[in-house]
Amino acid sequence: MNDQKEYKNSSFNIKLPLFLGIALVVGIITGAKFFSTGSTTNDTSKSLLKMKEVLNLVDKEYVDTVNTDLLVDNAIDKMLENLDPHTVYIKAKDLSIAQAQLEGDFEGIGIEFQIIKDTLYVVTPISGGPSEAAGLKSGDKIIRINDTSSTGSMLTTQYVFSKLRGKKGTKVKLGIKRNHSAKPIDFTITRDKIPTYSVDVSYMIDATTGYIKVSRFAQNTYFEFKNALTTLKQKGMTKLMIDLRDNPGGYLDRAKYIVDELISDNKKIVYTDGKGTDYDYTYLADMPGIFESGAVVVLINEGSASASEIVSGAIQDNDRGIIVGRRSFGKGLVQRPIPLETGGELRVTISRYYTPSGRSIQKPYTSAEDYDLDILNRYKHGEFFNKDSIKLDKKLEFKTSKGRTVYGGGGIMPDEFVPRYTTENSTYLAELYNKSIIREFALDYSTNNKATLEAMGYTTYKLNFEITKKILDDMIKLAEKSGLKFDKKQFEKSEKTIKNNLKAFIARGIWKNDGFYPIFNESDEIYNRGLKMFDKAKQIEEGKF
Repeated sequence: MNDQKEYKNSSFNIKLPLFLGIALVVGIITGAKFFSTGSTTNDTSKSLLKMKEVLNLVDKEYVDTVNTDLLVDNAIDKMLENLDPHTVYIKAKDLSIAQAQLEGDFEGIGIEFQIIKDTLYVVTPISGGPSEAAGLKSGDKIIRINDTSSTGSMLTTQYVFSKLRGKKGTKVKLGIKRNHSAKPIDFTITRDKIPTYSVDVSYMIDATTGYIKVSRFAQNTYFEFKNALTTLKQKGMTKLMIDLRDNPGGYLDRAKYIVDELISDNKKIVYTDGKGTDYDYTYLADMPGIFESGAVVVLINEGSASASEIVSGAIQDNDRGIIVGRRSFGKGLVQRPIPLETGGELRVTISRYYTPSGRSIQKPYTSAEDYDLDILNRYKHGEFFNKDSIKLDKKLEFKTSKGRTVYGGGGIMPDEFVPRYTTENSTYLAELYNKSIIREFALDYSTNNKATLEAMGYTTYKLNFEITKKILDDMIKLAEKSGLKFDKKQFEKSEKTIKNNLKAFIARGIWKNDGFYPIFNESDEIYNRGLKMFDKAKQIEEGKF
């Protein structure tokens, strides 16, 4: 790939509420040119003349003084609303913030957010950041910032950045409205440098099975992934699980390079198709990969978008492995950021990307509101719980390299569907998380017992440490102090999950993600189903299905 043509997804201005579903915008930087016919030029000139005439008349004749810059900005926003959900105009005053967010080089509380109908939603806490440590969750509504309401027409992206970003070590108070929680929850978060790493963890599940969790496709993701892959292979890995759940995307070329480590040369990874041929590219595996043979399982869910779907689609269409989880988000449009002479930037959709079999992953966007609430509608329609609730369009049926049937029309459909786990869920467990009791208690416990836990060592901790009745009783007391009344029946229903999560979060306080995920994943249904799919993944790779 030409290094001067860098394809990237931006974490700025995507319209996806998570749990209300929210994901990131794909951006593409390239030295492309614009061409136009004479008739198109004439039509554009007439439209510009119309706009100029109206603007001049309003400025001259309107009864009050008007801000023409604001009128033009609003007109541009309204104009772009008639296109796709990911073509956006970034004002000059917002541009530096947008570019900083694209690279992740900033200090703040560490969340992806979206403003929907004058309400500020948490998309997802950035892995390893202060908001995640404090216990913010995807889908939280931020209703107050430092005792000032953060809802209403005054709410803008610039306003949110000005309130949530700040120097490392400074504090910000948030009032959070959480689903199923009657009263707002208060958080005080200490700003910090937002981590830029994107491979959250890699470890050996057993003697031959490796696990790599990728949270986004950022600038250094490929190198982090390659290093993790190399290390795991040196430890004896012959089977690989890649976790892309809730990964909203990022740089397209990083996704291409990662796939190239897993499939053999000259196989198609992804291609793009735009108006004419200027933005048409086909990406093939063109270098020797570290792990081109051996069973591969990829975990996805409704929060896996864009570059995550490129990886999943390439693995699936090339019959390189098996996809496990739930249907991915469905973001298959490519944007090019174009600097404007006025100082702003237009991120315009220039092409669609397609998986090797020819599938477009982009879901429909006939209605902006339906598009924004798609993930919520999937939940309401039962798709998270029943595979049969998913409507597959027979007209969008495609074949993988070895003849398996796959479908386009919106996201990657997994080979092995896993519904949301509800067996051990309870209102009491939900409130423990809503009030951040488990995280708070675990953080206090790990802090108060740091020396003992460190002396124990992680291996011994994972094998032998038990969440005792006393630990549970102490946690229940903390919950009662926070206004959560103990419910014995619901507690017993969720006790196994509570113990697992407490143990995992205590481990995170000492050994960070390396200690957290190997324990936390033990109670995760998609992860456990994925562990059972390696034989099937090997059969698919060998064409035996």
